[in-house]
Amino acid sequence: MAQRPKEKSRIFEGIASLVGVPASAVTMLRAFGSDSGLSLAAAGHRFCVEEPGSSGVGPIAGSAEKAKAAAKSAGKRAIPIVVVPFMGELGKRACEEAGVSWFDLSGNAHIVATGLRIIVDGRPNRFLHPGRPANLFAPKSSRVVRWLLMNPGKAVTQREIAQSTGMTEGFVSRIASRLEQDSYLLRDKNGAIQLKNPELAMNAWRESYQFAKHNVIEGHVAARSGDALASFVSAQFAEERLAYAATGLAAAWQYSKFAAFRVATFFLKEPLTEATKEKFGLREESRGANLWLVEPNDEGVFLGVREQNGVVCVHPLQAYLDLKAHPERATEAAERLRTEYLTWNHNG
Repeated sequence: MAQRPKEKSRIFEGIASLVGVPASAVTMLRAFGSDSGLSLAAAGHRFCVEEPGSSGVGPIAGSAEKAKAAAKSAGKRAIPIVVVPFMGELGKRACEEAGVSWFDLSGNAHIVATGLRIIVDGRPNRFLHPGRPANLFAPKSSRVVRWLLMNPGKAVTQREIAQSTGMTEGFVSRIASRLEQDSYLLRDKNGAIQLKNPELAMNAWRESYQFAKHNVIEGHVAARSGDALASFVSAQFAEERLAYAATGLAAAWQYSKFAAFRVATFFLKEPLTEATKEKFGLREESRGANLWLVEPNDEGVFLGVREQNGVVCVHPLQAYLDLKAHPERATEAAERLRTEYLTWNHNG
């Protein structure tokens, strides 16, 4: 019998609590795979447990595959389990898709196997702490994932990403290393990189994306419809030589012609002057607003802009992200964009 590692005591205690035995009754059979893999026995069950380095969906998906492989090697009754401090919705989905059980150290669990069914949900995250956690999908950092999602199925060099996104090679290298560590990247023998699972990366980005972090100015301009408003505002921006890009419902309409809308949203590289606002007939007010003018927190939102039906629009990926915070039929519009523009084949 292998020696029980002290730093894994919380896993032993978690298993014990879930199956209703004292922690001393959980025995370690052996370690497997990486340093994070454990094979444990308790209450007549065998568990192959993986603990990823973080609670991100990429590491969880990678650990789920490792636990599943270990359980297959250990025998058909072995139960693969992923353990994290707190399991988010995307992590739950990744485990479900892999056919792997999980529990978190906050007290939630979903373990279903022969002779065992343990489901605990709704307990809060016990591991929230002050300060800003590192975020691979923060505004500037996300330019790396953005470029890879915009160039699917193609291995690109870190230099190419840096030159295309306006970042230094050193910064791109640091973000790429962290993406690789969290199981989002594949790297070929020449060092070129591509996303292992683009949809997984996009889901993780959307989960952390916060449209409200941009500076949003709400106002009203007289118009008979959202489409007419978008066309009018775009023409005015062009006449004033202002750099802009429609997003949200206005962009979704130009790409897919799905769902008439009222609220038109535009990113601007520079704030509007008072004279321009007056020319537009813009009244700044939240109540009844039909125009959102957005000063972005990172110029990465303009990567991949294109003209659609005379309106300059953000890339479908950015519109999809922004629709998360939009009203009306934004959820349906986002799904239409995803179906038509954001579906990839992936490895792994």
